[in-house]
Amino acid sequence: DLTSLDPAIAPSEDFYQYATGGWQVKNPLKPEYARFGSFDMLRDNNEARINELFSQMAHAKAEPGSINQKISDLYKMGLDSARLNAEGAAPIREAMDKILNMRDKQELTPVIAEMQMTVGSPFFGFGPEADLMDSKVNVLYVSQAGIGMGDRDYYLDEENEQLRTAYREYLSKLFALSGVAEAEIPAAVDAVMRIETEMARNMRSNVELRDMVRMYNPATTDEFVAAYDAIDWKDAFRTAGIEIDRLIVCQPEYMEAVNRLIKETPLADLRYYLAAQYASAAAPYLSDDFYAASFDFFGRVMSGKQEQKPRWKRAMSVPNGILSEAVGEMYVAKYFPAKDKERMLGLVKNLQTALGQHIAALDWMSDATKAKAQEKLAAFTVKIGYPDKWKDYSTLAIDPSKSYFENIVNASLWYTADNISKLGKPVDKDEWHMSPQTVNCLLYTSPS
Repeated sequence: DLTSLDPAIAPSEDFYQYATGGWQVKNPLKPEYARFGSFDMLRDNNEARINELFSQMAHAKAEPGSINQKISDLYKMGLDSARLNAEGAAPIREAMDKILNMRDKQELTPVIAEMQMTVGSPFFGFGPEADLMDSKVNVLYVSQAGIGMGDRDYYLDEENEQLRTAYREYLSKLFALSGVAEAEIPAAVDAVMRIETEMARNMRSNVELRDMVRMYNPATTDEFVAAYDAIDWKDAFRTAGIEIDRLIVCQPEYMEAVNRLIKETPLADLRYYLAAQYASAAAPYLSDDFYAASFDFFGRVMSGKQEQKPRWKRAMSVPNGILSEAVGEMYVAKYFPAKDKERMLGLVKNLQTALGQHIAALDWMSDATKAKAQEKLAAFTVKIGYPDKWKDYSTLAIDPSKSYFENIVNASLWYTADNISKLGKPVDKDEWHMSPQTVNCLLYTSPS
């Protein structure tokens, strides 16, 4: 599209302006975006389509327990600003009280385990993935996680001091909105910053995280439990429904540092850290004050956005994420019928045939290597449009009598348990890891 160019600028002078100048004029940056490109335009279109589906469902009476009920009730709860503002911090009060009233470090394990299953990844993250040395089987990985700003450099680099100041202000707002006494808040913020900075100091950099060989550190469960004894891992695994005899530790030196940190840090500081993690995870699903605090930091300061997304977009995104394949089934029924999928599968099959012919005609490849290449080509599982078997959400309950955030917590628990159930089982190569309505430039294939 030549109208997306700016021919008044020489490519050698400013290639970005030359290549995108016309696009920028035609598509001025909206205040709810930090960037805007062709993918964002497609996403805008999809959001409008999905919102139309949800709006129609919201006006119909759905059978309790049905997918329509789950989607429409989640959507309506996200739109109900009056209820959210009336509830304020009430949906998180019980959990926050439990965290802030711990009296002994022995109480840490059940609190951390519950948070890992529902709202976040305090201190570390864990989950099943294909074993890097045996890709047919799922294994548990444990890795560095748990810092509120997400990247260790935000805590360590001198140039990010302004960001750290803004993060402190965000934490202060969170504690105040959550009901922490005003006199306590400075000490609470200091405690969170000390703990997260120490965690960041022991994390690997983004460059170091590219070294996959160094990330693969298998251990027996007994070795793991003995090495990192600040947490009662056997109890934590029982809470999560994890039964394993081995796992992979991605950053052993980080886990050692966190183990020391939990042992040496006063319980009062650990409580503040966990409370901040909980409140921050909950903020997008609470009252306008909570959402504004979260947006001001993560949206405005960290991302450069000037304006919150309209409430309908925020409300729409939740059922679209939690019940993604159920929404996808409705989406493709209207916008991507089976005949279109068959047409695209035929196109990809033709590409595979052409590639096979190209391999056969190569003069620089040996017959043995050609045979291996053809074997690999034939082993591809092609995934186009949507899965042949949809995810079953029948056991995921959405209850409109409970708060919006309580439903989010229950959905997170359902998803975590669903993931954990894959441990020790063969990798499902037919499983999709994105919904059909997700805008993404990807031809997804996997070796069978």
